[in-house]
Amino acid sequence: MRKCVLLLALCVFVAHAARPDHSQKLHDDTMDRIVKHVNSLPGNTWTAKKSPRFDQTTKQQFKDLLGVIPGGPKLPEREFVEVDAEALPVRFDAREAWPKCAPTIGNVRDQGHCGSCWAFGAVEAFSDRICITHNVNVNMSANDVLACCDSCGMGCDGGYPASAWSYFEKIGNVDDSCDPYFDQTGCHHPGCTPEYPTPKCVKKCVNGHDWTQSKAKVTKSYSVPNNVQQIMQEIMTNGPVEGAFDVYQDFATYSSGVYKHVSGDLMGGHAIKIIGWDVDPKAGPYWIVVNSWNYSWGQKGLFWIAKGTNECGIESQIVAGTVA
Repeated sequence: MRKCVLLLALCVFVAHAARPDHSQKLHDDTMDRIVKHVNSLPGNTWTAKKSPRFDQTTKQQFKDLLGVIPGGPKLPEREFVEVDAEALPVRFDAREAWPKCAPTIGNVRDQGHCGSCWAFGAVEAFSDRICITHNVNVNMSANDVLACCDSCGMGCDGGYPASAWSYFEKIGNVDDSCDPYFDQTGCHHPGCTPEYPTPKCVKKCVNGHDWTQSKAKVTKSYSVPNNVQQIMQEIMTNGPVEGAFDVYQDFATYSSGVYKHVSGDLMGGHAIKIIGWDVDPKAGPYWIVVNSWNYSWGQKGLFWIAKGTNECGIESQIVAGTVA
């Protein structure tokens, strides 16, 4: 096992050492052409523009944000009782379905420069489900699972969404008041700068509470089949879910509308939180998704992506867990 870990670490080191585009800005001439192409394409369903979130970001730094490592562990699929598709609503928004939990469900976090999206998508959906079950708004700690889950991957160099949920089930997770991602006196977390070493696992609450006693768990972690109706049923019944999808260059320029990949190279895999769905008169059905790139990106931190066609794999990597 140790040899495998060392080999994986060596591969990551070599990959990071050989970065021909390390200093190339994401918003270079290629991105200008992508923005122009997307906005001029007849029948296009979304609008592109340069985002202030990535003004000073290099292409490699953008890739580093996309922290879903492919081919990770799989969770057992949850069994569903089939429902009539016509019984499912045309639109659903978890913020409206559980209004007391809207502050948590609609909260947009910022992963900084760390490839911790796999942890953020997980703790965000976990937070929502705790609120839905216990009627209390809470933000679970991304730092806990990022730093302390040894089986979750490579920390800021990427991880496995499924393993995060297994960690919640077996070990549990504290909340932000115990182990915050960002220092309250300023941005002192390693994820605040491009030199993003994974933080060390301290296992000590900054608020003075007991670390072990502060842990919350899911009773069962699972995956949801690549089936639109079952994903909808899962969100309606238990709350938002974590998903992952392939990110191309054009996604960095998303501003509004229903995203469908148009142009640009594949950059990596990204984890997010799906909170509902709706239908656009022209673009058709879409998922409502919360990202972790702060409020300056997209639609105040959210985006819409085509639903029902497994756009960029968005419907094939859904994971979640039940809260008692």
